[in-house]
Amino acid sequence: QVQLVESGGGLVQAGGSLRLSCAASGRTISNYAMGWFRQAPGKEREFVAAISWSGGSTYYADSVKGRFTISRANAKNTVYLQMNSLKPEDTAVYYCATDRRIYYSGRYYSKEEYAYWGQGTQVTVSS
Repeated sequence: QVQLVESGGGLVQAGGSLRLSCAASGRTISNYAMGWFRQAPGKEREFVAAISWSGGSTYYADSVKGRFTISRANAKNTVYLQMNSLKPEDTAVYYCATDRRIYYSGRYYSKEEYAYWGQGTQVTVSS
């Protein structure tokens, strides 16, 4: 049974930083691409960032490019999202997810590409 558990969310002022973690169990995530998505109240869940199964490639939504960094620590079976220069519009519940296909890195921006999701962690950025 695959489980993903996010942590690290919280309340931060605009311009501040947070680091989200996503710890996986039941699957060796080093064989899978991993993604972060977010969902604000009343909005669709949207792509934020993804990292290839090899860790050699990363992808970002235009809205976070240059501010957020995704990384993975395979020995810990954990993926991170470092968020800097946070803005009020970054306020959302953040979810990590693992690709449904092993050794595959494509359609990383699509929710349908991911098989397992965490429960989410709330990030609130005050102005």
